[in-house]
Amino acid sequence: MKIKEGILDAKGKKFGVVISRFNEFISKHLLEGAIDCIKRHNGSEENLDIVWVPGSVEAVFAVSRMAESERYDAVICLGAIIRGETPHFEYVSSQIARAVAQLNMQGKTPVSFGISRR
Repeated sequence: MKIKEGILDAKGKKFGVVISRFNEFISKHLLEGAIDCIKRHNGSEENLDIVWVPGSVEAVFAVSRMAESERYDAVICLGAIIRGETPHFEYVSSQIARAVAQLNMQGKTPVSFGISRR
């Protein structure tokens, strides 16, 4: 049997974080968790660039620019989308998921999908 596992060591790695201000009461906790995770795995806050954007839709552009810059070992996309009375939730959620998947398929810079859906 062959098993392949990644090494969870962020030492010396540079991360770009894009986070949505919309529903900040949730997304700020996602950011705290991401920073904690990086630090727990030997990463440094000095190697973090954090970009706040108005909403999750705008995050796609910022994530794309960070990933394509090749300045980061990984990009983390954070935000919160809350279901309302209209189909807006489904449109936004599906478009962001599709965009992040497309960036990952390009294979340049890994992008983590941290969009909370409620």
